[in-house]
Amino acid sequence: MPVAAKCTCSAFPIPVALALVTAASIYLRGWYRLRSTSPGVLQAWRVATFLGGLFSIWIAVGSPLARLDHELLTIHMVKHLLLMAVGAPLVLLGAPALPLMGGLPQRIGRALGSIVRFPVVRKLGRFLFNPAFCWLAATVAMIGWHLPAAFELGVRSHGWHEIESACFLSAGLLFWWPVVRPWSGLARHSRWSIPLYLFLATLPCDTLSAFLAFCDRVVYPSYLVSPRQFSISPLGDQELAGALMWVSVTFIYLVPAVMVTVEILSPPKNDPREHARFGQNTIAGQSPHASEAEVV
Repeated sequence: MPVAAKCTCSAFPIPVALALVTAASIYLRGWYRLRSTSPGVLQAWRVATFLGGLFSIWIAVGSPLARLDHELLTIHMVKHLLLMAVGAPLVLLGAPALPLMGGLPQRIGRALGSIVRFPVVRKLGRFLFNPAFCWLAATVAMIGWHLPAAFELGVRSHGWHEIESACFLSAGLLFWWPVVRPWSGLARHSRWSIPLYLFLATLPCDTLSAFLAFCDRVVYPSYLVSPRQFSISPLGDQELAGALMWVSVTFIYLVPAVMVTVEILSPPKNDPREHARFGQNTIAGQSPHASEAEVV
């Protein structure tokens, strides 16, 4: 494949940056309104994690790092990890639903609040955020886009490259939803299932990373003809990418598994859902005494 046919950077760096800045601005506006009307609903650390998640996404798709994506498989793996295993959980840890809805114009916020209360929307949400579906979506996205044919398609086409990045981010948000539970009203699974959920998620990652690390040939032909800016062979780059994914995923999934286990075994604390419910009702323009079924 000629080098000229390769996609060398993100096709839409400026629109991506503007979209992320817009999301951050709406979130901060909503957080400020929440702090004024319902103090204590959203702690400052959640703001930091949300902004950190957006910054991680920008590094992966809009920064100069994205230009090396098709020159080094290791950089591609870093991008993959930033989108699925760093940016996605950080965004969800920011509990984005309330501040994003609160940061929008009041009419739009109320309209969205009405939409999410439709029974069909609640049923769709419970299906999409079911742990089995979330696990399957993340696994299919990760394995599917690393098949040689799909990978080379993303290398050759700007459009497919952007779709690939969007799939990684969307799959990451789905995967981490049952773990983080940013909207507890959609959680219908036991917390005891989460450590097993995370352990099972490491298996396809370990399989792919082991294959890349121990394969004696370069799996993706595009890296055989890509410009080499670092003194590393294509096969050595592939081995490093596999090892990076193997080690990173193991530790990234282990930490929340341990935290969830400790949370389960710890003495129960006061349920903060009353505070979250009050803030959600405030944004939707409802009475703070509305039932949970009405606001989820």
